[in-house]
Amino acid sequence: MSSISRIWPNDVAGRVPYWVYTDPEVYAAELERIWYGPHWLYCGLEAEIPEVGDFKTTTLGERPVIVVRSGPDEVSVVENRCAHRGVKFCQARKGHTKDLLCPYHQWNYSLRGDLQGAPFRRGVRGQGGMPSDFNPKDHGLRKLRVEVVNGLVWATFSDAAPSFREYLGDRFWQHYTRVYDGRKLQVLGYNRQHIPGNWKLMQENIKDPYHASLLHVFFVTFGLFRADQQSATEIDPTGRHGILISRTGKQELNDVTADMRSFRNDIRLADPRIMDAVREFPGDDTVGMITVFPSVVLQQNSNSVSVRQIVPTGPDGFDFHWTHWCYADDTPEMRLRRTRQANLFGPAGFVSADDSEIIEMNQQGFAHSPDKDALVLMGGRDIASVDHMVTEVGIRGMYRYWRQAMGL
Repeated sequence: MSSISRIWPNDVAGRVPYWVYTDPEVYAAELERIWYGPHWLYCGLEAEIPEVGDFKTTTLGERPVIVVRSGPDEVSVVENRCAHRGVKFCQARKGHTKDLLCPYHQWNYSLRGDLQGAPFRRGVRGQGGMPSDFNPKDHGLRKLRVEVVNGLVWATFSDAAPSFREYLGDRFWQHYTRVYDGRKLQVLGYNRQHIPGNWKLMQENIKDPYHASLLHVFFVTFGLFRADQQSATEIDPTGRHGILISRTGKQELNDVTADMRSFRNDIRLADPRIMDAVREFPGDDTVGMITVFPSVVLQQNSNSVSVRQIVPTGPDGFDFHWTHWCYADDTPEMRLRRTRQANLFGPAGFVSADDSEIIEMNQQGFAHSPDKDALVLMGGRDIASVDHMVTEVGIRGMYRYWRQAMGL
């Protein structure tokens, strides 16, 4: 694997060079070392493929894959690329099938990705056919390592990745299982969008509580996530994973909100039911926004729960797939509550629309000055969890790990 011809700034913890967001060489290396390296990538909810033969397609890094229920208690993830001529043979977003078939030359694979048949393998009337050393066992679809963990499907291209639980670590396993506790999940709905910015900017955004009290009028005004509230910013020992934690406040003018331009004491909700939250998770925290590096954000804000999958499309863009869900045993009232609160998030959400726009503006600023640096000094240069949100420690932690993974 080739080295990267770039040098990190001398202020290692306090600066991030713009070229990490713009350089095609860096992006290509990220795909190989991070996305296809020893990291677990989110694939979908187990609830999306409940019956044997149910499948969905998605993209991990830039590689298309098929996520399929291959047995009553088994999920397989295989590359969506025929072993014969490289065709991306499955074009459907989801469906049901008894096997996996490439339309070009009709090569047929089991749900686990094993080659079952290649037409004319032994020729026709003594002519043609595959050579005698052709072994179907050597020509299956590429199979990924898979773990289904409390309703979420995770996969990795690497044999070197630890188990998913080890990958999270003890503390983040506690955060994960606070919401994904083993109860069955159901899909409420989907959103999809393309954001013209580097994929890391979305990881940064949900590791960055500093901006939330400044950018988001809805958060600040109605006290869903604000600097004057009890909160914490945690990172795992590697720095790659993070969580933003907070407890909901209220719409009030105080010594902190008085200095916030985003705070609006004159705004009232036409339908206050969107703020009708009930306590349901252990502890007093009402927000838990987990970033599992590199591919996903696990959102819990009040009663709104969703998974946000990052799909990079180049150094300057990524697709963002939202899956809003509920527990299978939710009451109709709770499902309706979650659906209402989902209006805060998604491409046109009262909160999330701000983030996608600011990420695009970020990329526009980087594009023409690749040799300049961004500052990530809020909270100092330390890289350790803190019990407040006036910090950029989550970003510093992520880039400490990123530099290690990238060999910089």
